[in-house]
Amino acid sequence: MNSNIMTARIAGVLFIIATIADLISTGLLNPILNSSDELSRVSSNQDRVLAGVFFLLIGAFAAAGIAISLYPILREHYDRLALGSVGFRLIEAVFYVLGAVGALLLLTVGQEFSKAGSPAVSSFQTWGTVLRALRDQAALLGTLAFYLGAAMYYAIFYQTRLIPRWISGWGLIGVTLGLIAGILVLFRVTSYMSEPQVVMNIPIGVQEMVLAVWLLVKGFKPSALASASAYIPVVAAR
Repeated sequence: MNSNIMTARIAGVLFIIATIADLISTGLLNPILNSSDELSRVSSNQDRVLAGVFFLLIGAFAAAGIAISLYPILREHYDRLALGSVGFRLIEAVFYVLGAVGALLLLTVGQEFSKAGSPAVSSFQTWGTVLRALRDQAALLGTLAFYLGAAMYYAIFYQTRLIPRWISGWGLIGVTLGLIAGILVLFRVTSYMSEPQVVMNIPIGVQEMVLAVWLLVKGFKPSALASASAYIPVVAAR
């Protein structure tokens, strides 16, 4: 198996891991952290919160790994865009880790809240609100970094035809919709994980699974890889 096929398969697996881990962590954490009594629910669902954080961290490292795994192929075509995609997806991972830390701190506050008497309740609720905001804002900024990083490698895919243009074009449309949704949340036109945001992220979520299967089964287009190899000596000769 040559390195290009291996790279495509690694990237495909990472796309699947990142998506599944994100869905699991969202399903575990959001019903608890977005409830009106999150401190009580966090305290009584410790194992669920810890499992959600675990999958959130898996998703964060997989997200960074996607751009890193694609970089050796993409840099042969557009080095700066390829490097930019790695940078933004690393930023994405950092914000996801920060969101995980926020959830863990919220768990600690929730446990102390359940032990405290009523005079201390208001201060714990204040900390709970701050930590939940930290988690939500970190997740939002991580998502915005994802859109920018993904837009860069989808632009390379579209120009080079390493994958079919209908897949890369779908990706560009999907990240554009997701970016618009993220900006609407950032400026509080809608709320985090609201129905409009979720719906506008469906296209990119489905597209990445289609891309993952394509990379696992078909890999990169050989003629596009060959054109990049032929281009390198010309550049070097200059």
